[in-house]
Amino acid sequence: MKSRRAYVDYLQDILDAAQKARRFVEGMDFDAFVANDEKVFAVIRALEIIGEAAMKVPKSVQKRCPEVPWPEVAGMRDKLIHGYFGVNVRRVWETVLGDLPVLQAGVERILADLDTPDSPR
Repeated sequence: MKSRRAYVDYLQDILDAAQKARRFVEGMDFDAFVANDEKVFAVIRALEIIGEAAMKVPKSVQKRCPEVPWPEVAGMRDKLIHGYFGVNVRRVWETVLGDLPVLQAGVERILADLDTPDSPR
């Protein structure tokens, strides 16, 4: 039996996974990250979750946050899932440090807007 989830649930999944990924690398430099298989696997899994959830967010909602490259977010998930023998760990690192803060801020803004009475759902 398939469960029905609202797009807000997927936005929350994105936010939760982004927060976890950023927390996983807190206080680390790239060399420490790449040397720690558990951290690398955990961050990759968080990015997979983010990409999967991003695919479930309606385009009308994605348009509220144009600074987020939604197709690329979903596309990274595909690359991680299907390219496990060729994952670019440097790109994963750069995504966590550079792209996730933008994604996180955008999703937080969308969720905050949904809490206002006049906001379209």
